Amino acid sequence: IRCPVKECDEEILHGKYGQHLSSHKEMKDRELYSYINKGGRPRQHLLSLTRRAQKHRLRELKRQVKAFAEKEEGGDIKAVCMTLFLLALRAKNEHKQADELEAIMQGRGSGLHPAVCLAIRINTFLSCSQYHKMYRTVKAVSGRQIFQPLHALRTAEKALLPGYHPFEWKPPLKNVSTNTEVGIIDGLSGLPLSIDDYPVDTIAKRFRYDAALVCALKDMEEEILEGMKAKNLDDYLNGPFTVVVKESCDGMGDVSEKHGSGPAVPEKAVRFSFTVMNISITQGNESKRIFEEVKPNSELCCKPLCLMLA
Repeated sequence: IRCPVKECDEEILHGKYGQHLSSHKEMKDRELYSYINKGGRPRQHLLSLTRRAQKHRLRELKRQVKAFAEKEEGGDIKAVCMTLFLLALRAKNEHKQADELEAIMQGRGSGLHPAVCLAIRINTFLSCSQYHKMYRTVKAVSGRQIFQPLHALRTAEKALLPGYHPFEWKPPLKNVSTNTEVGIIDGLSGLPLSIDDYPVDTIAKRFRYDAALVCALKDMEEEILEGMKAKNLDDYLNGPFTVVVKESCDGMGDVSEKHGSGPAVPEKAVRFSFTVMNISITQGNESKRIFEEVKPNSELCCKPLCLMLA
């Protein structure tokens, strides 16, 4: 209720109106303004009522909203009510609650997508245990699961590993197995040892080159399509594409300190990888570049071929 006293104009909850009025001591004829209770129980606050009582009290308003929704919004009562609620929240500067509600309405939820969490973990160089500690802390402090648990990240990670996407080379590649499974093998198998080579025991996770290449290109699908759009090459979805790849082998140093707990290990880790440098499409006699790696020396764009402990 808005206070009718001159130069006051304050808005007061119905239940506190009498109390507010008593603060205007200087006013004569104060009772002229007081709310007349016709007897019976005072009206309870809407949110404290049972669902049935809420329906009863809001019956007239609901009828009006329904009529408006049918006339203006194709009968979508939910959208009208949600929008009213959002406007009410924003009018009171409760933007945080409004943002969360908006996220739920758009089906996003308030949590981050597992792939986004994985990107955060990799870009901030967090180990699994460090990430798990952060996940637990945020969940305990905020009471909401904003970050996703580790198992969700592992599932998202599988989609990025060679062997995840089924594919077929046309024409088929010679001397290449059709099996895309990834196996753990002796990392030096197939390398002829020279006489002065010191025998090294290795264990490695090695991916088939073609499976790794398919996976890398699948991962870059959005960038490739955006590049084609920018150069107006939407009709050339079937290519032919020219993909330039840089291969590299990188010693990852002493891994004993990266294990965290447990005994120190004298191992060295080696990574054979490749980077997709650029992709272009030949249009007539002209070659148009649709993708170029901006940071070709960054380890974040290295696609693994073999991860080996020696």
